[in-house]
Amino acid sequence: MSRDARWKALLELLVERGRLDVEEAAAELAVSAATIRRDFDQLAEQQMLVRTRGGAVVHGVSYELPLRYKTARRASEKQRIAKAVAELVAPGEAVGLTGGTTTTEVARALAVRGDLSTGSPALTVVTNALNIANELAVRPQFKIVVTGGVARAQSYELIGPLADGVLSQITLDMAVLGVVGFDVAHGAAAHDEAEAAINRLLCERAERVVVAADSSKLGRRAFARICGTELVDTLVTDSTAEPETVRRLEEAGVRVLAV
Repeated sequence: MSRDARWKALLELLVERGRLDVEEAAAELAVSAATIRRDFDQLAEQQMLVRTRGGAVVHGVSYELPLRYKTARRASEKQRIAKAVAELVAPGEAVGLTGGTTTTEVARALAVRGDLSTGSPALTVVTNALNIANELAVRPQFKIVVTGGVARAQSYELIGPLADGVLSQITLDMAVLGVVGFDVAHGAAAHDEAEAAINRLLCERAERVVVAADSSKLGRRAFARICGTELVDTLVTDSTAEPETVRRLEEAGVRVLAV
């Protein structure tokens, strides 16, 4: 296992459990304890975790794994979700994409759609995610609009009042939200309040709002509210979503596509 793959695995285990012992991590990843100690030390230097006697704990109370360290967990689910979301977009529409691993897959699914290979433009994409803009900018048939703002390292999203100025001047056919949690009572949410504020603006400027979230995000709450459930038109999730959760969302007026 390469160092990068090992670091990703360690950080994901840490997010799940909150604390890791050296021996425990070594057994999980089938490497030596000395290797894990060295990894923990180097990750602590980057402020990705906090070293403890014999192990490590997450860095802070509300911890969010940076996008660059997120592995392809639930990759097949996210790709199915992304393909289904992309199929909801009509040629020539203006689509807003927030940051996140699932919305990045949505961008990739849009990029390979045959009926979006030509046009002037074939699609207008408005995003505050630098990585998504970077991936789509090479598609000459797409018009890419990037909001201003200050880059947030964890998600590659631009946040702050500079983004407000752009978003207040546009209208979208559809906004696609990547979320940390989506709960019937509490709505769609993110870890960071500034990120949530930009995502909320995208919702307000859109004719319809689509949440793209795998089933692990459903029924979860997070610190910063993006929007209420009543503003979400469609949820695209995976087929392992709990039937009771799906039923409650549909009763609240959300169309649920489980793929």
